[in-house]
Amino acid sequence: MSKVIKILGTGCPKCKSMTSVVSDVVSENNIEATIEKVEDIMEIMKFNVMSTPALVIDDVITIKGRVPSKAEVLALLN
Repeated sequence: MSKVIKILGTGCPKCKSMTSVVSDVVSENNIEATIEKVEDIMEIMKFNVMSTPALVIDDVITIKGRVPSKAEVLALLN
């Protein structure tokens, strides 16, 4: 089943790093997922997140305020 991954962030360097890490993990491990970048501050606020970047997997906030390692993202997706 395909996962829905959302990366919440306004486009700062940390947000771009998180997007890169998540994209790499998905492609390197052949994980079926769609990755959405959410940059609209009003959309981000709907998730009640005050510190970006944040990683949302299937509508559950898993990480916020930091860039995860590839191993951490892989563990969350499995």
